[in-house]
Amino acid sequence: MSAREDIERLEDEWLVPYAVRSRDSRGREREEPSDPLRTCFMRDRDRIIHCKSFRRLKHKTQVFLAPEGDHYRTRLTHTLEVSQISRTIARALHLNEDLTEAIALGHDLGHTPFGHMGEEALQGLTPTPFHHNEQSLRVVERLEYGGKGLNLTWEVRDGIRNHTGKTLPATLEGRIVHIADRVAYVNHDIDDAIRAGILEESDLPPSTLQILGRHHSQRINSLVNDIVNESRDADDILLSPEVEAALDELRTFLFDRVYIGSVAKVEEGKAIKVLRNLFAFYLEHPEEMPGEFQGGDEEISIRVCDYVAGMSDRYAIRKHNDHFVPHVWVGEL
Repeated sequence: MSAREDIERLEDEWLVPYAVRSRDSRGREREEPSDPLRTCFMRDRDRIIHCKSFRRLKHKTQVFLAPEGDHYRTRLTHTLEVSQISRTIARALHLNEDLTEAIALGHDLGHTPFGHMGEEALQGLTPTPFHHNEQSLRVVERLEYGGKGLNLTWEVRDGIRNHTGKTLPATLEGRIVHIADRVAYVNHDIDDAIRAGILEESDLPPSTLQILGRHHSQRINSLVNDIVNESRDADDILLSPEVEAALDELRTFLFDRVYIGSVAKVEEGKAIKVLRNLFAFYLEHPEEMPGEFQGGDEEISIRVCDYVAGMSDRYAIRKHNDHFVPHVWVGEL
């Protein structure tokens, strides 16, 4: 018996009936031989970790643009926090932890530079609206490995595509990531806003502190425990009404105090202009893009969007300087 087969046997013993077993995956778009050591979901996890889009997440904004200090979240650290929360929940519920981890690690691969302002900047520039979850799916299906994609399993692709929005993932493992994403960003954005001096602990709504706890670790622990307790005997991933209301109240509070109009957001108009300028430039000069974005049967606006959306913050700024700032000035910036 191979190591993979042994793991699959252990899944039968460990996982609850409505968990996804590796051997029951709906498979890949291109069939591949099985790996002797890893299940299909373990392979997906590894492909995501080793792809270029994953590495670029370390230089993409989460909320705060170019913050002074080493301890603010980036898109990569957000992804790792979502993965940690998701795996804890999956293990406690006896769901497939490898599938959950793969979805969590891949869920934001298509995110733009400069956070959600980058997503806003690209709206209306292509035939269909830009959504980072759809772009994440496009990354793993079309853009990685020189246009071949990562050839991930159906379950992982479904979880990536539906990690946000009204359509829920088809698997409970995907639904864990759907809710863990919100748990992670609400709490770490509070933490970063306090670090930046935009908020103090005492500013947080008192009712949420009573339900979830006063400190960062207490809030995450309360939320994770509630999810596990509410979902243990249900064929779904749930929060209790009281705890979900507290989480929603914190999210609304962040929109009012941090995400819209705070001192941390004053540079966002510039970030939008950078991306729109780059988009217009490459639309007119596609030969300036790398070769993988110059050809193909898709219209030029989609290929330009793929290139610009995949940039890190600092790469976008550097390319903007290359194309729009006289070189003699760049050293003075």
